[in-house]
Amino acid sequence: MEAEKKPKAGMTVPVNPKPFLNSLIGKTIIAKLKWGMEYKGFLVSADSYMNLQLGNAEEFVDGQSTGTLGEILIRCNNVLYLRGVPEDEELEDAADLD
Repeated sequence: MEAEKKPKAGMTVPVNPKPFLNSLIGKTIIAKLKWGMEYKGFLVSADSYMNLQLGNAEEFVDGQSTGTLGEILIRCNNVLYLRGVPEDEELEDAADLD
């Protein structure tokens, strides 16, 4: 039997987008747009076109927070990439608010 190939550090692994997106519902994510802005928030839902609904969203431009926006909708064609926020990073942000 051939040993399973494991990705090396720093390599990206192709992921099927729909299951990945559905796995992020209910979690904090960061969505980077094609125009450079980033939005961090709680992924409330995603539709079949991959439009995103974020709750408690915060906008970042050039790494600096421009403020809290609340609930927003991001149209799918504007998204460059998405990533989940690690739980330890979420806890740090929650501690900063206290």
